[in-house]
Amino acid sequence: MCPGGVVFKWTAAERTSGGSALSDISDLLERLIAAGIPMNRDIKRAMEEVEPSDFTEYPLEDFWHDMPVPFLITESGSAKTISAPHMVVTLLHHMEIAQNQHIIIIGSKSGYIASLIDNIGGPGGSVTVIEPNEDVIEHTIGCLERVEVQGTIRVLGPESLEDPEWDRDVSRVLITGAVREIPSYLDLLIEDGGFILGPFGGHLNQRLLKREWQGGLWMDTDLGGVVFGPINISDSDKSPFDPMVLAEHLEDIVEMMGGSEGLEGEAVVRLEGLIDSLRGLPEGIPNIDEDSTEEEILEHPVIDLLMSEMEWMGSLWPVIGEMLRFDIANPGSPTDSDSGMLGGHEDLVP
Repeated sequence: MCPGGVVFKWTAAERTSGGSALSDISDLLERLIAAGIPMNRDIKRAMEEVEPSDFTEYPLEDFWHDMPVPFLITESGSAKTISAPHMVVTLLHHMEIAQNQHIIIIGSKSGYIASLIDNIGGPGGSVTVIEPNEDVIEHTIGCLERVEVQGTIRVLGPESLEDPEWDRDVSRVLITGAVREIPSYLDLLIEDGGFILGPFGGHLNQRLLKREWQGGLWMDTDLGGVVFGPINISDSDKSPFDPMVLAEHLEDIVEMMGGSEGLEGEAVVRLEGLIDSLRGLPEGIPNIDEDSTEEEILEHPVIDLLMSEMEWMGSLWPVIGEMLRFDIANPGSPTDSDSGMLGGHEDLVP
């Protein structure tokens, strides 16, 4: 088990759902089932009993239309969201939750998914939420203080995972934001036969992988393509003209270009050269924002570098734009109004 943290334990408080919310969730779940989203009785019951309104003050209209809904927005406008219901149900399905398990969630999602897992796991279960952002931790604790807890829920910062008092008793780990690789400390926590479920990849797209720990090795099952935002909300606040951020985005594009029609090898080589140039820029480059003057923008090292490469990059934009276009999957929408969207969005299934 894990040491420390803010702990929420079983309570006998009774809850009554509002009629309108119960009708909304019932209708939504019926649409998801009709669309073929896998959902057993325990998941369906948890979705009916755990109120999303307990975890966000924002309107739930998008949620009832099977879209993500924000629970926290920073001063710069970056949002952390509760995932779209079809994605929540899909994650719960692949988690294979049973009684008396210890489950870690990396990235709190406001505590909503922790409460759902706690509901399914029952009084003998334990859920540990690891959240890197202090504002999100505060929000999550405030939400969990208002709801019924079946077993035990802990809310911790990431530094807690380095505590030597942890036991190797973790059955499942759910990662709720994009990661490129398994954090090294998880090797020491997951019991044999346990697994990690999460979106592995770059900023622009990932694969939802189930990575099972078997005999000292990770065994991967690919569950399809997804697009999740970063675990830490502060990563969303970084300037797109930060050379390291831009280099990582371009690396994702190069990876996505593998096998794409209409792209010559020279274009990929030039992109890789641009990535190296961005990574070679000195640290401490000032940010560009809405208050920057035209002169400051034009003289900015990143802008200057991009302008010098503009002639050959111009022909790539149509191809890159098409690669980054994906459909918002919302099979539980009552209007079945999937729409194309250009650019990143959290918790979408292409």
